Amino acid sequence: MNPLTQPELLRYARHLSLPEVGPEGQQRLKAARVLCVGAGGLGSPALMYLAAAGVGTLGIVEFDTVDESNLQRQVIHSTQRIGIPKVDSAEESIHALNPDVNVVKYQTRIDASNIVEIIEGYDVIVDGVDNFPTRYLLNDATVRLKIPVVSASILGFDGQLSVFKPYDGPCYRCLFREPPPAELAPSCGANGVLGVLPGTMGLLQATEVVKLILDIGEPAIGRLLLYDALGATLTEVKVHRDPECPICSREPDEISDEEMGVFPDYEAFCAAAG
Repeated sequence: MNPLTQPELLRYARHLSLPEVGPEGQQRLKAARVLCVGAGGLGSPALMYLAAAGVGTLGIVEFDTVDESNLQRQVIHSTQRIGIPKVDSAEESIHALNPDVNVVKYQTRIDASNIVEIIEGYDVIVDGVDNFPTRYLLNDATVRLKIPVVSASILGFDGQLSVFKPYDGPCYRCLFREPPPAELAPSCGANGVLGVLPGTMGLLQATEVVKLILDIGEPAIGRLLLYDALGATLTEVKVHRDPECPICSREPDEISDEEMGVFPDYEAFCAAAG
């Protein structure tokens, strides 16, 4: 690993004072490659704090442009950047905070044709997606490549978080074999979301990413954390690998391109979701 420079020793002084981090841990952060799928409500705080922590390479997958309605919660963007690609806006904010971070931009929709090529080579993935088909696709591809995913979701005043580390704990499909009917799972755009909630959950995601990189603490593997903002409560639910899981019950090389991201009634779900 490359030694820390004098400016880095100053920037990360508070990390270096922690026995659990220290110079070696900071070098591990510097060498790490983290991919954030989505630069919206969850991706905004996660990206900013991972950049501040000194993660050396941050990949960003996002096809959308900045809209005024995003600014209530997507704090990596600004009024001045309305209309520009979110990957460019996110890069500008990251470099304003920490110019040493290498930002890799993927201004595209992630799908079965490009997901393996995009995620391969990353150490950890932050799941900031906002739809079920992409979340299942991400799960299946990361199990196949054995890449841990720090996943979170938000709706209204509620959030949930878990860490899916392939073969060390359950995958997303172990918890949710298939998504709920589309009419029972409205988007944040249709249902609404408290503006500060993605900040809370995105920061928890960033924390879990750092723990995974440094191999410290107890990541939320095999645990589903349920956050109720109105009640100020955090409930933990233990979850286990499903021996009949259609994905992680098999070896990675047994997972085909054709089945990644597909679940029962997939076409009907997509049609109902519009």
